[in-house]
Amino acid sequence: MPSWTQRPQASAAFLNPALMAAITATTARDYEQAASGRLMPWPMAFIVAPLVLHRPTRRTLPLSTRTHLTNWVADHPSLVAGLALRSSSLGPAVREGLRFGIRHRMIAVEDGCLRGTIAKSRTEGELAELIKAASLIGRWTAKSDNPSTVFALLGVRP
Repeated sequence: MPSWTQRPQASAAFLNPALMAAITATTARDYEQAASGRLMPWPMAFIVAPLVLHRPTRRTLPLSTRTHLTNWVADHPSLVAGLALRSSSLGPAVREGLRFGIRHRMIAVEDGCLRGTIAKSRTEGELAELIKAASLIGRWTAKSDNPSTVFALLGVRP
């Protein structure tokens, strides 16, 4: 990642480590709750950002986890097609967010998995949309017993 002074202002604001940590921690927290205590495997953090931060993708996410991931993927092939590239390009920001989240105790690492220790809070505007989408992704992906299935469906390699 370029230094903060070399980053474009919009990129620095939207891909800041605190935001990346917050969406990852929210996803991990709600994954654990939906999976009856099973923690989110750390590679899943790399699919959260491209699903949540990409506005066209975020706006097509279902309202609940009753929609199966397989059906959503089938209904949105053009969004899924760009997911691997977005995931790869967001990798440095996700890693920076993970380091920030661990350092500030928003995220804990246990046996190769992530635990979100962030509390639920009220947010407004676009931040509320991002947090809501991150929560959905956590609950949605927790339904799959095997994270590799989620990666395969989304066309992303861990």
